[in-house]
Amino acid sequence: MTTTSSPAPSADPRPGAAEPTPSAVILRLRRIAGVLSLVAGVSVLASIVWQVSDQVAAGRFEPTEYFAYFTIQTALINIVVLIVGGVLAFRTPIDTPLYAAIRASVFAYAVVTGVVYNLLLRGIPNDDGYIAPPWPNENLHVWIPIYIALDWLLNPSRPRLRWSTMGLAVSFPLIWVGVTMVRGALTGWYPYPFLEPYGPAGVPGVAQYVVGIAVLIIALAALAVVITRVHHRVARR
Repeated sequence: MTTTSSPAPSADPRPGAAEPTPSAVILRLRRIAGVLSLVAGVSVLASIVWQVSDQVAAGRFEPTEYFAYFTIQTALINIVVLIVGGVLAFRTPIDTPLYAAIRASVFAYAVVTGVVYNLLLRGIPNDDGYIAPPWPNENLHVWIPIYIALDWLLNPSRPRLRWSTMGLAVSFPLIWVGVTMVRGALTGWYPYPFLEPYGPAGVPGVAQYVVGIAVLIIALAALAVVITRVHHRVARR
């Protein structure tokens, strides 16, 4: 009497379906990435503490302005997301779909922060002549964006994301822009020159920048989704 064994079920490629258990090598690499994530999160926290301390010592710290910058708000998000990610790397074999979607958003914000700062804002002096300490500024605008981008590109221990991740990613920046423009209209202060409606480009110029950055964030979120799908396609081979 002979028996036939049924073939092993293949991983369901649909987003949200049960994820295959990563190999021992992937789990080892995931823990290494978790350590790096913890270090990166702590470095972001150190950068903010350093900047605030230096501004307080110089007598020019304005908390309602400092914490209004997109870079600072996303840096605060980065602290939580990176540290949580470092902990999850030691507790679960793969990220949860919700955490992965949030981290994809963080990936988009980090790249936008690095691109916008280095193309539009680098070298612009403060109106009061204050010179910020260079390391925290470079860490927030250069090294952390590079780390987050590389981590997303190379880390395969994430679930296959849905396209709706793009909506999640662009929602926070749009809310931030709305609040910033209303506040600017009431106080006359805008965190970035390209958002000033009374600048050389006027309101149309502001609209172009906002639309352009929103499109970039959506495109980066789409890229983040594609990367998770490529990782899963490669893992099934």
